[in-house]
Amino acid sequence: MKLLSVAIPCYNSEKYMRKCVDSLLEGGEDVEIIIVDDGSSDGTAEIADEYACKYPAVVKAVHQSNGGHGAAVNTGIRNASGLYFKVVDSDDWVKREAYLQVLDTLRNLAGGDRALDMLICNFVYEKEGERRKKVMQYRRILPKEKMFTWEDCHHFLKGHYILMHSVIFRTRLLKECGIRLPEHTFYVDNIYVFEPLPYVRNLYYLDVNFYRYYIGREDQSVNEQIMINRIDQQIKVNKLMIDYFVDKKQEILKNKRLYQYMRNHLEIITTVSSVLLIRSGTEENLEKKKELWQYLKSRDRRLFSWMRHGIMGNAMNLPGRGGRRISVGGYKICQKIFKFN
Repeated sequence: MKLLSVAIPCYNSEKYMRKCVDSLLEGGEDVEIIIVDDGSSDGTAEIADEYACKYPAVVKAVHQSNGGHGAAVNTGIRNASGLYFKVVDSDDWVKREAYLQVLDTLRNLAGGDRALDMLICNFVYEKEGERRKKVMQYRRILPKEKMFTWEDCHHFLKGHYILMHSVIFRTRLLKECGIRLPEHTFYVDNIYVFEPLPYVRNLYYLDVNFYRYYIGREDQSVNEQIMINRIDQQIKVNKLMIDYFVDKKQEILKNKRLYQYMRNHLEIITTVSSVLLIRSGTEENLEKKKELWQYLKSRDRRLFSWMRHGIMGNAMNLPGRGGRRISVGGYKICQKIFKFN
């Protein structure tokens, strides 16, 4: 059995995927690299096959009709044979020194008395045109370099969340929890780092800058204007997260820290949805914002009340044009602090 399976969802990625794959090849034969060609129309399929032919003990090329990022991640999980599982997007890459430390850590923890469910590392925003790189790290929140549980976590600050770039899951956990990301939908990475959490018992934080998250391409899904154009997909993901949290609420409530974390993460996603709907400036989207909050209220009045009357909920629901300008102003400040979009 391989130690680590890494899925690379690829769609028309010929211009940048080699950097991603080459960085992952540094892990040697303990790693299984699954390149998922999601119905590309450029040279992606040929590049995937080239790597699979050149490195048959490490690289597997899987071709499928286009189903979107979620479908490609689903395929990666289904084809994974490694003990642990990681998603690396085709325009991102990993840092060699940190990568080798990650693999050493996984080797040391594999087969221990307690099964490691989730490894967390830092990631770096490789934002186009910026010299100073924002590092998302968890030093003040998570115990370092030891196995721990949710009860050992400190409070997560606003804007400080576990993202797809941060995590490596135990493969069997992903398969057993039954996660299946929606197809033809962007922003499903939020579901990927949300739904498995009630199944996570043992965590480990390795304080290394492992994942390099490239941000700045005009056609990138996190480009703000593109997010606004795809706002219905953002709302779909938001509602799926609300449904999951509400349906699993009694189980999640058994662990106070986990409940607080997941509730706060849901608050952030709802805030992002709200501010993008405001930013669009259309009456139709302002109506969609109202409908999203009504949906939350219909699913769980107590959760709605907590979220609506919190700092973010109040900020996103200020009345009139003036109120909306204040909401957007607060969002821009957060952009500068946390370096997203």
